Amino acid sequence: MGLTTCLWFDGNAREAATFYVSIFPESSLADNWIAPTDTPGNKTGEEIVVNFRIFGQDFIALNGGPQFPHSEAISFQIPCADQGEIDHYWDLLTKDGGQESQCGWLKDRFWISWQVTSPEMMKYLGGSDAQGSERATQAMLTMKKINLEQMKRAYLGL
Repeated sequence: MGLTTCLWFDGNAREAATFYVSIFPESSLADNWIAPTDTPGNKTGEEIVVNFRIFGQDFIALNGGPQFPHSEAISFQIPCADQGEIDHYWDLLTKDGGQESQCGWLKDRFWISWQVTSPEMMKYLGGSDAQGSERATQAMLTMKKINLEQMKRAYLGL
């Protein structure tokens, strides 16, 4: 038994699932569900559900209609190993209509919210030097994409 995350889209579930699978390693598209008859949101023969997997986690992309837009109340966090990974995922997720926010948050072109972070940044935000952590926090508050070197320098007071 496990949990499957269902993401609601307005007619572009296949496009979104294909986009996510193209970004993350160990990802794949799976089966889909086609409407056998007309439904309130789909016509006969239209794709209702696209199943996909990212990092071993199952997802459903559902063509549900415009009723429920995405918000920051739900987000996915990507714990990156280093600045190169942060840059990689940030650039891919913000291209073609994505939107940068602050403190490592962004929305992709489908308006799904992401946090592109790193365990390293948590060392600076929650380190044993309270003043250093405060400086690192203040530095982070000025950032959109996380810059680990700037956070480290702030933490160390450089």
